[in-house]
Amino acid sequence: MNIEQIYRDAGAYLQGHFLLSSGKHSQFYLQSAKVLEDPILAGKLADELANIIATSGVEFDSVCSPALGGILAGYELARAAKKRFIFTERVEKVMSLRRGFSVKKGERFIVCEDIITTGGSALESAKIIEELGGVVVGFAALANRGFCSLTNLPNEPKAECKLPLDKPLFALGNFEFEIYDADSCPLCKDGSQAIKPGSRGN
Repeated sequence: MNIEQIYRDAGAYLQGHFLLSSGKHSQFYLQSAKVLEDPILAGKLADELANIIATSGVEFDSVCSPALGGILAGYELARAAKKRFIFTERVEKVMSLRRGFSVKKGERFIVCEDIITTGGSALESAKIIEELGGVVVGFAALANRGFCSLTNLPNEPKAECKLPLDKPLFALGNFEFEIYDADSCPLCKDGSQAIKPGSRGN
């Protein structure tokens, strides 16, 4: 499965000048919503991701995703794996578990995102699950931005990765883009202005 071609064909592989959730800038952006707006394609991607996890031998009871971007990917993964699905969301900028969702003691979770960049949001969700007595057995995403090391497609982790190195991370492919600090961004120096297309912006 060529995940890069899938993103390109869906118009989800964007080029321009983007402000990322981390505050850094990039010339490229993956807009997963454009991929996931097709339910048939979303199902195929989730089926493949579920198969990768099953082949690894990692067993889990439920899937949890951070809102907003991870919800569709996580729900589809749960459907494909025939597991329960819940999501966390930010309340006054603090990740929280709401809407009557609960976590059982010892319940095993995969935390699923659409895109894993540094893994910050996924880690926030994982901490909530563990505080409530659950066990995070791994992380998953449709695509990995190359900062964290994949279990099924090994790559060297970078210092910016926030995910624990002792937990597996599964994804359908790696995308590695140049990312710049705002005060040293060459795109800014050329006079363009960064836009924020993600779920925390417009």
